[in-house]
Amino acid sequence: MDTSPSCLIKCKRRINLSLLFSDTQPSPPSAPTAITNRISSSPEMDPHRKADAGESDASARRIQRLSAHLSPADLGRPCIPPQLRLLTCAAAKIEVDTEKLSLYMRGKHRESQEKVYEYFNSRPDLLNPVEISKDDHRELCMRQLLGLVREAGIRPFRLVFDDPGKYYAIMEAVGSVDISLAIKMGVQYSLWGGSVINLGTKRHRDKYFDGIDSVEYPGCFAMTELHHGSNVQGLQTVAKFDPITDEFIIDTPNDGAIKWWIGNAAVHGKFATVFARLILPTHDAQGTSDMGVHAFIVPIRDMKTHQTLPGVEIHDCGYKIGLNGVDNGALRFCSVRIPRENLLNRFGDVSRDGKYTSSLPSINKRFAAMLGELVGGRVGLAYSSVGVLKIAVTIATRYSLLRQQFGPPKQPEVSILDYQSQQHKLMPMLASTYAFHFATLHLIEKYSEMKKTHDEQLVSDVHALSAGLKAYVTSYTAKSLSVCREACGGHGYAAVNRFGSLRNDHDIFQTFEGDNTVLLQQVAADLLKQYKEKFQGGTLAVTWNYLRESMNTYLSQPNPVTARWEGKDHLRDPKFQLDAFRYRTSRLLQSVAVRLRKHTKTLGSFGAWNRCLNHLLTLGESHIESVILAKFIEAVERCPDPSSRAALKLACDLYALDRIWKDIGTYRIVDYVAPNKAKAIHKLSEYLSFQVRNVARELVDAFNLPDHVIRAPIAMHSEAYSQYTQYVGF
Repeated sequence: MDTSPSCLIKCKRRINLSLLFSDTQPSPPSAPTAITNRISSSPEMDPHRKADAGESDASARRIQRLSAHLSPADLGRPCIPPQLRLLTCAAAKIEVDTEKLSLYMRGKHRESQEKVYEYFNSRPDLLNPVEISKDDHRELCMRQLLGLVREAGIRPFRLVFDDPGKYYAIMEAVGSVDISLAIKMGVQYSLWGGSVINLGTKRHRDKYFDGIDSVEYPGCFAMTELHHGSNVQGLQTVAKFDPITDEFIIDTPNDGAIKWWIGNAAVHGKFATVFARLILPTHDAQGTSDMGVHAFIVPIRDMKTHQTLPGVEIHDCGYKIGLNGVDNGALRFCSVRIPRENLLNRFGDVSRDGKYTSSLPSINKRFAAMLGELVGGRVGLAYSSVGVLKIAVTIATRYSLLRQQFGPPKQPEVSILDYQSQQHKLMPMLASTYAFHFATLHLIEKYSEMKKTHDEQLVSDVHALSAGLKAYVTSYTAKSLSVCREACGGHGYAAVNRFGSLRNDHDIFQTFEGDNTVLLQQVAADLLKQYKEKFQGGTLAVTWNYLRESMNTYLSQPNPVTARWEGKDHLRDPKFQLDAFRYRTSRLLQSVAVRLRKHTKTLGSFGAWNRCLNHLLTLGESHIESVILAKFIEAVERCPDPSSRAALKLACDLYALDRIWKDIGTYRIVDYVAPNKAKAIHKLSEYLSFQVRNVARELVDAFNLPDHVIRAPIAMHSEAYSQYTQYVGF
């Protein structure tokens, strides 16, 4: 018999074609078995074998593989095209107790969320319809907020300080009903209320707390200006102290200083926390002294008549892409006088005779302390963005399980989620949703600890972590909303199925509370600071401590043996996954530090930063992905229920390997992953997508979002098409 390579290839092709068109096609082996067989029969994967085997060995291995295709054991198996293999894969499905998984996910705040759901279920008149005007939506949003506070007895303001975790859980539930309502509630309690309490002192708490809590004092957070958003230190609004009348005079010096996009300003707000430069008179040649940006309580409307107060000019920012239930306005001030006591004076105060005092020695220190107290907004946005992603993934997954299309000849149609392409779109997204859930829960825990201890290092840690998670999660969710819409085809385009409103309402999450590009630069800057301190013997923040523990390990040359390991157990080992993420971050950090040092010599610090900006943004994203994976792994290990833990492990492995594969070029360039290992990662991530598909219904049900909250007909637990047709009039 001729066993030359050319003859073997011809025979193999003939047999594959005959099997492909054969009527008798036994079931193929499961994907893990197939992967294991390939690994065990592959000489390159033997760690004891030399990496530089000769060409003759390579030829022998190729012949061995080709011969295996002709073995009697393979003659009865079909040659199924790779893109269809997962459809026919008969793998054991994990049994998931949805109730136990949901309890683990939502924990002690589940009852608070259900209280919100039950209230709106009892008040269908407060659910916003598909078609609603801007003005009607604003009024509905205000009625929703008042109903929650005064009818349902949900008083979120006290929770902002006493139990932030519970407050954010309520925010997530409220956002599931209407994102505009969640933002309006955040403006009232996190921003307006939070600024008064966090930046003020006892006199402000005594005067304003109850009114803010009951919404008797609806207010605004007037920081952003027409020409200045992220650059808060560059704000131009001024507050000059008048020692004769013991007042501050608030002025908008030019059109660029008009306060813009101020939530609650256009219609409902009666007060505003205005951020302005504090100007004090002096007896020197200059005549005044700029003490930096401070916050002031400024009444903008009469408490009884609701008329705009003298010197205050308010205009409506108009119809927006989304969030039209929030009344954004623009504010201009012309010599508006307020009492000296309206200065929020926790970090800096002015006495009756115009003397300035502060426990912090510099403008930069005071500014950093002020922003540190306002970080709760970013924390809330990161967590709320995950809530939006849960809704979208639930709708797309349930529809994909329901919708059937095409299938084998003369066989029933199959669910579109059985197609590998649909699994590729949605299952890594479902896994990421779980990853983000646990990462943002960790952020809330750190934030709660920070509020209790006021530890300086923890404040810095939370500031950087909240910036990174807010930027990463909101960007991911924004992209995913479009993918979910497309995954549901034409039905995803129907407004009643919510993708349009979710996408439009969420879009601004990428911009407010800090533009995402700017926030990722903050993460990169903090990493560089920690990198520098690491080599100077300094203390690293908690979030970055893996740099201290393992920087040298991660930056050493990759092990040529482990770079080739492609066994399933190895690829699903949390240590391999986390090491891969951290190795990438460490290399990016080291390389950008070298580049910055080189370019600074010729371009200066600003020019060097700008030259390396894309590199810095990639570094920030890489680090945040490392944190997300670490928290997901911890959550899997802590899960007490075995079935839930197995499901979470599946999702965690898919998240990790999918992210590694999406950036496989980085690992290949430095030989961290050999070609055969890269191929194994890709195949295993595809298989894990199939496995997660098997428990997709249970995973989305564990979010525990009732049908009356989801409100998309194509996502109903039962009779989805019936409800859909009834909606259009059949």
